[in-house]
Amino acid sequence: MAGRIGELFGRLSGRGERALITYVMAGYPDHDSSMAAVRGLVRGGADLIELGFPFSDPLADGPVIQDAATTSLGMGMSMGTYHGMVRGIREYADTPVVMMTYANIAHSMGYGRFASESAQAGVDGFILPDMPVEESGDYTREARRNGTDTIFLVSPNTPARRVSRIARASTGFLYMVAVYGTTGARGGVSGDAIDSLRRTKEAAGDLPVGVGFGVAGPRDVRRYAEAGADGIIVGSAILRVVGESPRGDIESRVAEFVASLKAQTIL
Repeated sequence: MAGRIGELFGRLSGRGERALITYVMAGYPDHDSSMAAVRGLVRGGADLIELGFPFSDPLADGPVIQDAATTSLGMGMSMGTYHGMVRGIREYADTPVVMMTYANIAHSMGYGRFASESAQAGVDGFILPDMPVEESGDYTREARRNGTDTIFLVSPNTPARRVSRIARASTGFLYMVAVYGTTGARGGVSGDAIDSLRRTKEAAGDLPVGVGFGVAGPRDVRRYAEAGADGIIVGSAILRVVGESPRGDIESRVAEFVASLKAQTIL
């Protein structure tokens, strides 16, 4: 039976709409401010929330998210605090929440405990950018046992046969990295990225494809939506809004920016 993420994509597809997938770092710039940012995501119309859990060596992330992770760790973010934040979100929103972190976090906790405690808190799925599909058996088994989705990544040069294999290990959606390198709000959508999206969707079959890395604003969101992405992922651009806003304005400024992005997902 489909969970919140699968139900979301089915619902949006039925009305010709793409999912706006938004990212913020838990505990950045502090606990209360990150919760305000999440409220802003919900107010602005985000369809799915990636709530980052910080890691000391975030290889897939660019400088904005790296700095946010460093700040969060410095503020004492723990898995218990993170799960408490998710429980807090569940008090007012049914928006799917995905934890984005790194494989060492899950491995060090033990995949069973990692998945079960997260699911009990209200987490709907996981993105572990450095988890190789060949070594993911224990992780995916425990995630599925606890009703949570495993969202794997593919890159623009991933061969079609491998995309299909990674898609088979994925549930919820498949994350297509639109550019080479790390995350970051570069801006602009290349023809190569659009071609990669089309190839990825063909190889992924019925699994929704979300596109991320380098999405800077409404124009980029619209381009990917029109090109057929099932979801568009925005992270660094939102974190910049969080970081540049006075503490008391974070919720409203995030909501305003997210609303401008969400408007471009309606075709």
